[in-house]
Amino acid sequence: MITLQTNFGDIVIALNHDKAPKTAANFERYVREGFYDNTLFHRVIDGFMVQGGGFDLDFNQKPTHEPIDNEADNGLENRVGTLAMARTQDPHSATAQFFINIADNDFLNHRGKNLQGWGYCVFGEVVEGMDVVERIKSVKTTRRGMHADVPAEDVIIQSARLQETAD
Repeated sequence: MITLQTNFGDIVIALNHDKAPKTAANFERYVREGFYDNTLFHRVIDGFMVQGGGFDLDFNQKPTHEPIDNEADNGLENRVGTLAMARTQDPHSATAQFFINIADNDFLNHRGKNLQGWGYCVFGEVVEGMDVVERIKSVKTTRRGMHADVPAEDVIIQSARLQETAD
C-alpha cells in the first residue's frame, strides 16, 4: 500500500503487481526515492480525472527515469478510483505522472496494439480516501502558462510513503 499525504487529506493506494508488474514497480520506485514528495496535482478535470506526479511546487517539471513499456493490455479498466499512468501520444512514454480516474473512462482502455488503441495502463486503485479525491476534483481551476485545468489553489502531494504490510 502507498499513502499519498496531501494538503486535502490522505489517499491510500493498492498497487496491482500481478497485472501491471512493470508499472507498479515503476511507481513504487518513485515513491521509495521520495520523488512525489512536494509535487502537485497539476491537472484537475471534474468528471474525468485528477493528475499529478510531475511538477514541483514552483510548477517546474521534475526530471524522471526512462519511460516504461505500456501494460494497458492487462485487462484492468479505467474505472472510478483506479490509478493509471499519464503519457504522451507515444503509448510507451509513461514515466512518473499518474492520474486517478473520477469517472468510468472506457475510452482510455486498451483496444489494440496500435497508436490509437493502446490506452492508459491501470496499475492500482484507491482503497481509502476517495472522499479526498472527491474534494480535489471540485477545486476551481485556471491556466498556468501553457497548462489548462490547473488548480487555482495548490493541491500538494506532501509525501508518498510505502506502507509495509505483513503477509
